[in-house]
Parts: sequence; structure tokens; C-alpha cells
Amino acid sequence: MVSATVGRAGVLGAVALSLLAVPARAATGTPETPATAARQAATAPTTARQAAVTAAARLAAATPAAAPRGPAAAALPAPNTAGLAAVLRSVVAQGAPGALARIDDHGRTHRVTRGVADRVTGRAISTGDRFRIGSVTKTFTTVVLLQLVDEHRLALDAPVNRYLPGLLPDDRITVRHLLSHRSGLYDYSDDMFAASVSGFEAVRKKVFTYRQLVALSLKKARTNAPGAAYAYSNTNFVVAGLLVEKLTGQPVRTAYRNRIVKPLKLTDTFYVHPDTAIPGRHTRGYLTPDRAGAPLVDATAQTVSWAQSAGAVISSARDLDVFYGALLRGRLLSPARLADMERFTKVNSTTAYGLGLRRRDLSCGVSVYGHTGAVQGYYTYAFGTKDGGRTLTAMANTSNNAKVLNTLAGALESAFCGK
Repeated sequence: MVSATVGRAGVLGAVALSLLAVPARAATGTPETPATAARQAATAPTTARQAAVTAAARLAAATPAAAPRGPAAAALPAPNTAGLAAVLRSVVAQGAPGALARIDDHGRTHRVTRGVADRVTGRAISTGDRFRIGSVTKTFTTVVLLQLVDEHRLALDAPVNRYLPGLLPDDRITVRHLLSHRSGLYDYSDDMFAASVSGFEAVRKKVFTYRQLVALSLKKARTNAPGAAYAYSNTNFVVAGLLVEKLTGQPVRTAYRNRIVKPLKLTDTFYVHPDTAIPGRHTRGYLTPDRAGAPLVDATAQTVSWAQSAGAVISSARDLDVFYGALLRGRLLSPARLADMERFTKVNSTTAYGLGLRRRDLSCGVSVYGHTGAVQGYYTYAFGTKDGGRTLTAMANTSNNAKVLNTLAGALESAFCGK
């Protein structure tokens, strides 16, 4: 069954996704205001209150940022929901049990779904379902670290070892190198998931420390000299998680909650590691085996401890749209830090990478900003326009299926190019 609905929404912004290097509330929210954020902060515990007050100040300072930062929204073609439905139909035909997409466009919401959220019960997938967002987590982690730069607690071009003495074998590796995937640190997950199902089952319930994951990386030679080249590696964002915890004195869960989730009222966004369940109504995720014809593996329950600050956040299409809209409008970072985030290195003919942020150049000449996400059972695309006025989150509840991943990218063309 396909559904396509349109509604009016007073949303604060939009959200986007990121891609992990695994082989290969649909309800509208009320805009956050500086006054309400400050009132919530007044009753919070001391540490949380400090972060919330800072978040309230950012929202207040960013109020004028509602003005477009990029091409006028009127220049964009209207979203093509029929084209989007066709993309999702193809995704299901290629092996995903279900797929969903939500577009938030200057207060107007488009929802499209196809297939099922649960292969056992047959429940239809919904844009209100929660799911694992994989590497879209990397943008969340980057926002926290760049807020710490704004607070003069971290320097982007300082050596990581200044803050985490002796962690890395090269003092030339900087924080900026981590967030732009130019550290040269080997991606330990390449070895973990050389075989998709057996590799996953070996770590499904396992709990790692950050330092154990870093140690796995350091067993292998580095891929290049620091700053020399882009090479995607989950190790970078595991180290980033260590930095968050060292500098804030809090678990990453607390930093995400106080600095992003609460200020933006993201009611479906959680970091539950090392718990294995997705809270509330959610879409189940299905891993595609390497052997053709073998049954899909229900991968919903897992610690995602192998990824943590590189890929363990749970969210929804609505929350991701709000998150990316707020980020791109300048509501989470100072103009200088957002400019740092948007300083891109070319990856290929259609993509570039900044700091925890991807840019995709579409066929109609529009560029969109966000992240892709892949974690066992889920593929996600979350992107928005330069001004944050239009955002898309699309998700298919499978992984290890290159056809599905590539086809789902077509949702960007329908959402932003009208195709």
C-alpha cells in the first residue's frame, strides 16, 4: 500500500542522515522559542541547565536566521510525490520490506509510504515510525563538538592528543581531520562486517568501550597521512565520542539530549546504547544475507555498540527534518562554525564532505546538505536545502542491498528536483 498525504506544519526545521561504512512522529511539532527553552532550563539539574541555557541562547541569537541563506525557495521545483512513490515502490520490489519518506517544505508536509514495518504482523510502515539512523548520528556528534568550539572548550585544528593524551599514534591528527574523515585512521568496521550476517551476529549483543574500538583500528596501518585525503572511517567518530565525553564530563547520550534533543523538542530521538530495543512504535529492520535467496534476518534488536557515536542514534523522519532544518538555518551553531561544517572536500562527481555533513549535487543543479545512514536493517537519506526550508528524510528497512541503497537516492531527485 502506498500513501501520500500533505499537511500544514509549523515545524522548526529539518533533519538529515549519514551513511555508516557497513558493506557498501509524523506529528508536527511546535516551534521552539528562546523563552520556552530558558524556562525549561531553569528547572533542570546544574549540568543540564548550563547546556540548556546555552541552547536557549543559541535559539535566541539565531532568530534572524530564518532569512534564506541560499537560493530563494521559489526557485525550487515543487516536490513530486508521484515520483517519490515510484521510488519507494522500486525499493520494495528490490527487496526492502518497506520504505517511507517525509518532506517538510516551508510548513507543508508530504508523506509517502510503501510496504510493511513488520514482516510477521504485516503492519504497514508509517512515516511516524522510529528507526535506527546509522551514520546520520555523525551530524549529531559533530554539532556537539562544534558547540564546544563555540564555547572555547575545543579547537578544531588542535591535535586530538591534546585532549586525549596518548590515544592516537600521530600528534598531527587534529579534530578537524576526524570530522572530515581525513585522519587516515583505519575503519575497524570493514573487518567486522566482511561477512554480513555472521559478522553482525558476532557483535549484535556485544558491548564495546570506545577505546576498544580505537584499538581495533590501530592494529591496522593508517590509510594515509593526516589531512592528505578523504577516507570514510567510523573510527573518526568513535574518537569524536570520546572527545565529547572528555570535554563535557557527560555520556554522549546526555550531550545529545541537552544540546540538541531538548532544545528542538525531538520527541522520537534517543540514544539507548547499550540497550537493544527501539522505544515505542518503530519499524523493524531486516539485514540482507550475502547468499542470494537466503531469508532476511531481523536485525532490529542490537546494541549498535560497534558504532556508538558513529551510528547508534534512533529517530524518526519528522525529528530528522526538524534537526537538519534547524542546523542549516543556523539555529544550532554560530555562523563561523556552520561555515566550518560546510567547508567541503570533493568525494566524487556528485558528493562532497564537510564536517559531519554531506553535500549532494542533484541533476537539476540544486545542492542539498545532510547525511546518509546505513546500519544493519536500515538505510536512511536525510537532506535539506541550503536555507533549511525544505528537508527530506527517506528510509528503507533493509541493508546490505546495493540496489535498494542506490534506488532510494532517487528520493532526493523527487523531493528537490520535482522528478
